[in-house]
Amino acid sequence: MISETQIILRILLSAVLGAVIGFERERNNQPAGLRTHMILVIGATLAMVLSINLGYQFARPGTPADPARLAAQVISGIGFLGAGAILRYGYNVKGLTTATSLWTMAIVGLAVGAGYYLVSVATTALMLLVLGLLNVIENRFVRTSVSRYISIQADYSKGVVKSIRQLVNEFSDDLLSFTIQKHVKNKRLRIQIVARIHRDQTLEELVDALSDIEGVRSLKVE
Repeated sequence: MISETQIILRILLSAVLGAVIGFERERNNQPAGLRTHMILVIGATLAMVLSINLGYQFARPGTPADPARLAAQVISGIGFLGAGAILRYGYNVKGLTTATSLWTMAIVGLAVGAGYYLVSVATTALMLLVLGLLNVIENRFVRTSVSRYISIQADYSKGVVKSIRQLVNEFSDDLLSFTIQKHVKNKRLRIQIVARIHRDQTLEELVDALSDIEGVRSLKVE
């Protein structure tokens, strides 16, 4: 069985490892940050330690203990917490990386509780490398874009739709949808567009360019 002194040491180590990843997520303004990761890893560690000790404490003679029974519920139960970290902003989804970091750090907590200190520290260091260094590499070398919803109301005139489409194509990496509604009596157009626009492209430039098209009365970009 694991002594109470060992349990406290393992919980302290898990708190430190959780704080390392939690601080990185907090710095990037993610929904699950420092406190969430620390509490998660501490709880997972305690669940693992209790699972091991209860297995030995209540094992019957001739019946092998199952130290993974309680710990297994942590892996499946962490799903609800990860789902809460995933947020949808219009056509974009944020929080997937944080959700996976929560799930992985829960397993790190189980590893600490089981006494795999070196593996736990190495895993945390690798996660920090993935979250930090690869984020810098992606921002520098990988062209990232986000989906934008654009709603435009304009007076109908020949060529106005073509001008809007060409302009959006210039600003976007991919035109996902282009829907037109025309009011026949008052000759008004409502154009709804979903396009993937480079993250570094400012919305002000897009709004100014669309506003310069003759006939455009109002527009909304999300």
